[in-house]
Amino acid sequence: MAHGLSSIDWEAPWLKHWRERGEPIAQQVKQGASVEQACNASLAFLKRQLCMHDPGTQSICEVEFVPQSALPDGQAYEQFIFDTHRVPTRDGLHDFFNALCWLQFPLAKKQINLVQARAIQAQGVGSVRGPVRDAVTVFDENAALIQLPDSLWHALQERNWHTAFGAMKAHWADVQIWVFGHAALEKLVNPYKAITVHLWRVPSNLPLSEWDAWLAQDLQPNKLALKPFLPTPVLGFPGWWPANESPDFYADAQVFRPPRRA
Repeated sequence: MAHGLSSIDWEAPWLKHWRERGEPIAQQVKQGASVEQACNASLAFLKRQLCMHDPGTQSICEVEFVPQSALPDGQAYEQFIFDTHRVPTRDGLHDFFNALCWLQFPLAKKQINLVQARAIQAQGVGSVRGPVRDAVTVFDENAALIQLPDSLWHALQERNWHTAFGAMKAHWADVQIWVFGHAALEKLVNPYKAITVHLWRVPSNLPLSEWDAWLAQDLQPNKLALKPFLPTPVLGFPGWWPANESPDFYADAQVFRPPRRA
């Protein structure tokens, strides 16, 4: 399969929630379609199945994937999407996962694009993004959504890795994690220990089916500007990487930074 998609291991735990939608699209690329064409085919199916019957799916019915060449020279990528509802898409892992996220989280992606476009309209496109654009870019590229108990969240906040991943290991059986950021997903195709995601906490007991709508409401500029992320080495999650079965895995201070001081 061209464009690197042949390297995707759909059995990997970080692709648990992506496999149902993503693997068929990757198969179409294997058969010769471009990423843009394969994603539009999936989009057409969604339109037939959902959009005519459920007004709540309108956001996914508005977008269209187009070749990168459709983006005019000098126009900001985010502004182009906002103005046209067309998502420039290159062949490759990065844009494949981005398009997949548009298909899975249309409301959240639309909100991300709205925040980006408003910031561009207010500040222009410069060498410095500003706190809101910077934060929403970090989210879009590298966020992982997580639903977990307070005690485990606090242990991660304090970088008490041996507590969070060792003493509290049993708690992870009920933790829900969805790697959202397309750059993080691209890195995980060829995983290495130092890959770090930015955790964004989801309320307890919120069903997966409601995460998109909740996230679209939660991703507000004021909250994003505070950068309420929790950077965490993603392969430290119990069950996600064979090497983390050894306690020594978490002793690497270059990856698992020492606990915060009081």
